Amino acid sequence: MAVQKSRKTPSKRGMRRSHNALVNSTLSEDQETGEIHLRHHITTDGFYHGKKVINKAQNIQKINA
Repeated sequence: MAVQKSRKTPSKRGMRRSHNALVNSTLSEDQETGEIHLRHHITTDGFYHGKKVINKAQNIQKINA
């Protein structure tokens, strides 16, 4: 098993951990409906960039049929 030659300094440990910080998800408001959603994702109504891209009623009927 590999063993380090010398102990890592607190500075090196901090540099390694610099990318581990938690960040909040960026939320956006839809132009048409005003609904809050994740960036680059469609809303629950099926809108993306103010345009209707999915008709949820038709998709539910296809799944149930």
